[in-house]
Amino acid sequence: MTGFVKRLFSESTLIPVVSILIGLILGAVIMLAGHYNPFLAYGSLFAKAFGDMYNFGETIRQITPYIFTGLAVAFAFRTGLFNIGAEGQFIMGAVAAACVGVLLDAPWFLHVPLALAASALAGGLWGSIVGYLKAARGVHEVITTIMLNWIALHAANYIVRTALLEKGMARSKYIQESAWLSSPGLSELFDHARIHYGVLIALALSVLFYYVLWKTRQGYELRAVGFNPDASEYAGINVKSTFVKTMFISGLFAGVGGACEVMGVFHYQTINAAFPGYGLMGIAVALIGRNTAVGVVLGAVLIGVLTYGASGMKFGAGVPEELIHVVIALVIFFVAAGGMVELLIRRFRKKNGTVH
Repeated sequence: MTGFVKRLFSESTLIPVVSILIGLILGAVIMLAGHYNPFLAYGSLFAKAFGDMYNFGETIRQITPYIFTGLAVAFAFRTGLFNIGAEGQFIMGAVAAACVGVLLDAPWFLHVPLALAASALAGGLWGSIVGYLKAARGVHEVITTIMLNWIALHAANYIVRTALLEKGMARSKYIQESAWLSSPGLSELFDHARIHYGVLIALALSVLFYYVLWKTRQGYELRAVGFNPDASEYAGINVKSTFVKTMFISGLFAGVGGACEVMGVFHYQTINAAFPGYGLMGIAVALIGRNTAVGVVLGAVLIGVLTYGASGMKFGAGVPEELIHVVIALVIFFVAAGGMVELLIRRFRKKNGTVH
């Protein structure tokens, strides 16, 4: 019990918690400066997110894609790579699932796995392009992931327009019901919210994330390259191959996330003029979760509650959307600035005699 308490109050746990609290407190101060009631605002936020079964289901739906993209970014971070391309990998996974869902006719027990496998492969291959360019040509992954995001957006739109388009609509045809991840029974349980079984897949991939990185030899090699690629190469690890493997697995997580949005929420793929934003939020989720499996899930919960509950702040307390985004940005900022928060915690402990 004593060991559990020590871990609970360890710096690795306290830093993200304190960072989140500082962000929320500063957000409250800004609301007060704008003559808004922060207690009413935060109360309205949580009432919107958890006030009834419908909103609770919709909150879970909002959280689900953030888990996938958070895992994608965190996996790459753990191995020393910056995957800014989860957005593009998410899109490619979504359009792959739409292709299988629209064009293939199969029973559900084949259709669902095939669509998920296609999305995982599409996202993984899209990510592995980045790994290959870094390994073969030394091209920095930040540049290639950003550029591939735009290529994925327009490539997906082209595929929808030429092969999947519903006439007169800016979207694909509906995927067949045998490829759906949603069900009437689950929806009725949450008062017809758009919650779907993708959340279970996200949690399963979180377990896989932990297992691969911490319980396998391959995971050890991936983490070793992240710590020191030169020492890893000296120890006999193929660093270039590791780059490709890392980005493939990272893209796999994001690709399955895109599939779950198509198969569980919309049941079609939209022609998008802009990014859906899940990949960019995945960076924030990974930072908040400190690149751990459990942390990513908790970070996704936080971001999902804040983004879905934002409308509650707007209508319940009159807080404008711009101010809500400032609050979310403050939370992300202080989590990212963990070193500064760590210094504050140590000074507080020293002042109170808990650190010598």
